[in-house]
Amino acid sequence: MIFVLQRKYLTILTCTLAAAIMIALVSHPNAIGAAATQRQLPIYAVQMEERKVAISFDAAWGNEDTPLLIDILERYDVPATFFLVGQWVDNYPQSVKALADAGHSVQNHSNTHPKLTELSPDGILEEVNACNDKIEAITGVRPTLIRPPYGDYNDKVVNVIRSLDMEPIQWDVDASHTKGMDSDFVYPVFCHAPFS
Repeated sequence: MIFVLQRKYLTILTCTLAAAIMIALVSHPNAIGAAATQRQLPIYAVQMEERKVAISFDAAWGNEDTPLLIDILERYDVPATFFLVGQWVDNYPQSVKALADAGHSVQNHSNTHPKLTELSPDGILEEVNACNDKIEAITGVRPTLIRPPYGDYNDKVVNVIRSLDMEPIQWDVDASHTKGMDSDFVYPVFCHAPFS
């Protein structure tokens, strides 16, 4: 017996079969996830009972605003975390010391600001350790956090960083979208927003 299907019925049959396969896979995720490994993620936010905001800065060029920034943070009793590039540390060691002396957390942002995902594990280690060594030489404290340049990471980067007993840190709010806006807009949004 030979069946001849019209194109319309063949399309319906194909779509029905595809839908049945998709439903089976969704209903039984172990069928597709058994061999998959869990993706390594950096820290984006930390759950706390109180609502709090963590402020961080990345320093890779220029330090002309650093003294003013330290003064503003001190005036409002606001601690911050500064992720520093090793080349910045080389150029502005007095600013690194001033940040640490003011009680801010001084952390790692790589030595030369490359995309860590494009480096070998040894290259990542070299970038991270070189910056850690520079910061520790000035502050006496070895960094335990790193913000990967460009926010670029993958499992390799996260695993190498964690092998150094460090944690990769990302942001969950990025204020760079305010570039070009005047301070009358930016100040109310970022300084008067209710956080509780």
